[in-house]
Amino acid sequence: MLTNTTSVAGLDPLPSQPRQILSTEALALLNQRSNRAGLLQFTGHLGAIALSGYLWATAPWWLALPSLVLCGVALALMFCAMHECCHRTAFASPRLNDAAAWLAGLLSFYNSTFYRRYHKWHHRYTQIPGKDPELEDPKPVSLGDYCWQLSGIPWWIGKLNCHSRVAVGHLEGCYYLPDTCHGEVMRSLRLQLLTYAAVAAVSALLGHPWFLLTGWVLPLALGQPLLRYVLLAEHTGCPNDANPLRNTRTTLTLWPLRWLMWNMPYHAEHHLYPSIPFQALPAAHAQLKPYFEHVDDGYGQVHREIVAELARA
Repeated sequence: MLTNTTSVAGLDPLPSQPRQILSTEALALLNQRSNRAGLLQFTGHLGAIALSGYLWATAPWWLALPSLVLCGVALALMFCAMHECCHRTAFASPRLNDAAAWLAGLLSFYNSTFYRRYHKWHHRYTQIPGKDPELEDPKPVSLGDYCWQLSGIPWWIGKLNCHSRVAVGHLEGCYYLPDTCHGEVMRSLRLQLLTYAAVAAVSALLGHPWFLLTGWVLPLALGQPLLRYVLLAEHTGCPNDANPLRNTRTTLTLWPLRWLMWNMPYHAEHHLYPSIPFQALPAAHAQLKPYFEHVDDGYGQVHREIVAELARA
């Protein structure tokens, strides 16, 4: 029997042992991983990038421009595919998870080998200052700062700085990277940067010298603000508290965005039980929703609250 502690907005108190809410049997059913589900989702996501990219390159302007935006959104949200694969829950096969994670990171300008270790610490110490590495990226403190962060420009600057430092072995301050993995992380990132260089060189030889810029950098830059928008909602406004029922937000949204995000909007469920694969998160939400402090009806609602708080500040 679970004992109860704090309450949620006057409702029933929160369990004191959150990760025992689901029975062992219920969790085992939700934890089933599937190569088929992962391949359908991953190939569908790649197909969205390929189709929208093709239309951006070949269609008349009235179709090309929205296709450019869709391509950018799909590229940026490849982060969500990488995130799922880094948990090794997208596929039943560990090798498929690792290969898909690296490709998804390549497309979204992340590095999965680095991110896997970084993200492990985020889950271990969610919202704990000094331990959660995500808290090193400060939340917006003013309306101007909010707009600046949503632009994606700080993200590009941070990624360029981080990738260049890691590639040459400057890992000072990366406390979440064990010494034993330094070589693997550096090799992975160097291979990623060499892949970009190879794509640029081959496309130039084929008579398309601007392909990497127009076919990848430009769309990704246009899609990046949406990724900033959805990621900002995950923990902003949640307390610096180790309780996973309070420190993470689930945001209910339309199915096309949920699909492209690999069900990441069910983020409180994911933090409570990281072993649950993406395709089972809606079922987990149905069982867990009453226990969470932050379940919001849409990203618009979340950001209205963020903006209102910044305006008051």
